[in-house]
Amino acid sequence: MVIVTTIRRDVVTLPAAELGPDNPLPPLRPLDEAHRIDDRDREDLPRDMARQVGYAPLRSPLPTHVRDGYERARAPRDFDAVVIENDRLRAIVLPALGGRLISLAQLPSGRELLYRNPVFQPANFALNGAWFSGGVEWNIGATGHTTLSCSPLHAAVVPAPDGGTMLRLWEWERLRDLPFQVDLWLPEGSGFLYAGVRVRNPHERPVPAYWWSNIAVPEECRVLAPAEEAWNFSYERRLRRVPVPAHDGTDRTYPLNSPCPADYFYELPEGRRPWIAALDADGHGLVQTSTDVLRGRKLFVWGSGSGGRRWQQWLTEPGTGGYCEIQAGLARTQLEHVRLEAESEVSWLEAYGPLLASPRGEDWASVVRDAEARLEAVLPRAEVAAAYEAWKPCADTEPRARIATGSGWGALEVLRGGWKLPGTPFEEDTLGDDQAPWLHLLRAGSLPEPRRVRPPGGTPVGPHWRDMLETAPATPLAEYHLGVAQWHAGDRAQAVRSWERALPLAPSLWPLLRCLAVADQDGGHHERAADRYVEAFDDLCRERRDDGDAWTAATAALGREAIGALLAVRRPAQARAVWERLRPATRARGRFRLLQAELLAAEGRIEDARAVFEAGFEVADLREGDEVIGRLWERTGGGPLPERYDFRMRPPGS
Repeated sequence: MVIVTTIRRDVVTLPAAELGPDNPLPPLRPLDEAHRIDDRDREDLPRDMARQVGYAPLRSPLPTHVRDGYERARAPRDFDAVVIENDRLRAIVLPALGGRLISLAQLPSGRELLYRNPVFQPANFALNGAWFSGGVEWNIGATGHTTLSCSPLHAAVVPAPDGGTMLRLWEWERLRDLPFQVDLWLPEGSGFLYAGVRVRNPHERPVPAYWWSNIAVPEECRVLAPAEEAWNFSYERRLRRVPVPAHDGTDRTYPLNSPCPADYFYELPEGRRPWIAALDADGHGLVQTSTDVLRGRKLFVWGSGSGGRRWQQWLTEPGTGGYCEIQAGLARTQLEHVRLEAESEVSWLEAYGPLLASPRGEDWASVVRDAEARLEAVLPRAEVAAAYEAWKPCADTEPRARIATGSGWGALEVLRGGWKLPGTPFEEDTLGDDQAPWLHLLRAGSLPEPRRVRPPGGTPVGPHWRDMLETAPATPLAEYHLGVAQWHAGDRAQAVRSWERALPLAPSLWPLLRCLAVADQDGGHHERAADRYVEAFDDLCRERRDDGDAWTAATAALGREAIGALLAVRRPAQARAVWERLRPATRARGRFRLLQAELLAAEGRIEDARAVFEAGFEVADLREGDEVIGRLWERTGGGPLPERYDFRMRPPGS
């Protein structure tokens, strides 16, 4: 009997939190980003690394919206899945959640090779907010987790190089304006899942590119990679070269040996086969290898400290075991971006599968050599290179019928650019309401006025859209969007002028006033920013039409910013007035309970602020590396930080 590879649809049911509505305010500044390094460390970096660390850092999550509408209440929810299976492996993919590979099981034993999260719980780790842990994440965009973490990708079945079938995932990555694809297939009889990846730059200019495949595995393991040194990044924002496997007297290749969350970017020798493995005490585990373009390898650990353990519980289900991540990327570290030349592409092939090798041994070099020999025996390096060459012609094969649909942004960009992108069709039937005004701008040269009063939608910020906005009729709506695009381009003065020009005739003042308030803060004019926030919030409260998701999200987002701006200039009475006008359901959310405690502390009501902590709250969208809870705890009397509030990613006192 011949067992062939099959691809079928399925449904995965998980306890899941709802994503909720997106934040409608344009994110003019980046979310707090923990992955920055101290300037004093730059001098000691290799020249190419130093250049790429400084190349095109992200200014903001524009043109995407921030996704912060989720909470932590979970209920069973069905997710459409695609299962790829042969007689040796079963892979499960969720196209609607960034194409996440949530499971890779070895058959017939059923041994899970990945860390499979038993819940879907968004948390504030992506560049635009919502992200979730577990499985393999296709991480494209910029330093941090992709904005597509919780977004749908296009998916279809296409012919595989060996004559079978493969699953194609594709989308348009909006931060860098790049289309990409991931082709997943199991060659017949193979014990390895192949992933062919291609990122294309259709533009007539170079573009910064970023890719890391983030692979969650159970943390009770030893991580092996062919390296004697690593670049250690910790949340004190220091980057230093350290020996592998041990430094500071401890073997750091065991994830639980690190006291705090940390990254280890392995320095693979030139010409050495790139691979990384996570093996349990019995020597069983997952190995990932690739063609040489994907040069970087990394271990991320949560560590054994209280903050790291709290994050583990926060991202999954308490009592289900922790995870670490082994990763593979285009550069040495995730602090770098690489240059993708005009009208070019970069592609590679990855392989994921089981490995059995001894992780133990005092001699690191011998342990690594043995594991590498065992990898070569089950999947020769030459075989991976040959599979890549066989896949490349298939990358252009046009998909059959779609089995999942992503966004319409790629279709809009293809229409604007007139590009031909074989293998990744962005069809006009995927265009939706979000793209409608921009399609009108493209075809008619103007932005249509909305049919009803509502928060303004998102703003495409590419130079081509900015050019079209500059020549479009200067309506208040067009000036608003032009200002957002100019701000993103770094032309802050022109952005302010565009927003100011729109004010006299604008039916809605609050979106413009809020943008001007951010500009004031950016320029150090904090009192004027606070005044504008008060005016903006008043205008929004007069204008909002109902208690629907859009208006509630706008009121919550603007109110939160306004209160923060007012407290920053010591105007708690006005901050209290804003607080009182928020919806009761908004004030009950954990983020706003924390804000309530901050407001009470600013009013001098320290005991009342402490009582908020004692009553308990959960800030669903607490940002990675954010220490606001601990700082406010100290202001309200201090003492040992309760475990439920301990999300510290740095050693205490550092």
